[in-house]
Amino acid sequence: MDDRLSTGVDVLDRELGGGVPPGTVIAYEAPPASQGELLLYELTRPRPTLYLTTNRTEDAVRDAFEATNAPTGDPRFGYIPAADSLENARRAFRSIPEQSTVIFDPVDALERADRARYENFLNELGNHVRNTGSVAVLHCLDTDNTPPLRGTTEHLADVVFQLELEEAAGDIETQLTVPKFRGGAALETPVKLTLRERVQVDTSRDIA
Repeated sequence: MDDRLSTGVDVLDRELGGGVPPGTVIAYEAPPASQGELLLYELTRPRPTLYLTTNRTEDAVRDAFEATNAPTGDPRFGYIPAADSLENARRAFRSIPEQSTVIFDPVDALERADRARYENFLNELGNHVRNTGSVAVLHCLDTDNTPPLRGTTEHLADVVFQLELEEAAGDIETQLTVPKFRGGAALETPVKLTLRERVQVDTSRDIA
C-alpha cells in the first residue's frame, strides 16, 4: 500500500501489506536474551529516528549501533532519566519532525508510573505521531517481572509485535507474531526470523 510506512525489514513489510500506517504506535515485546534489539536497529533505516534509551547511556547505545553489522539508519540518541521519566519522555517525543520514527528502549520504566499519567502520555504520543505522520516503537521487555502497566501499553498501542523463542530439535527458533494490527489485518501465522548479524525472515511459514 502506498500510504504504508516501511518497518525497515523488507520481507516483513510484505507480510504486513507494505508496512504500518502513518501514526502507528507499536508495542514490541521481546525477551531480553533474544537478540531482539537487531529488529530495533533496523527500524531506524527508513526515516529520521530519535532513539530514546531509559537504561543505558547514549554513548552505550551509540557504540552498539557502530558495532552491529545490521543495516541501520543514523538516529539521534537521547537519554530519559528515571526522575520524572514521563515528562522527560514527553518533552523528547515532541521534538520529532514530520514522517519520522521515535523508539523508547525499553519502555518498562515508564510502565511503572502512575496509571492515569501513563495513559495520558500514550494518548499524547499517539496524537503526535498521527499529526506528524510518524511511527512510535515501545520496546517492552518480556520478563518474569512484567511492569504493572504492560496491559495498558498493549491496549493503547495500534500494533503489537511479539517475539517468541522456541526450542526445536536442539535449536532455538525465533518467531514474530502480530496479534494486533489496528487499521490492518493481524498476521494469521507467525513469521520465522533468524536473528544473527541482522534480521532475516523465512517466508516459507514452515514453523513446525
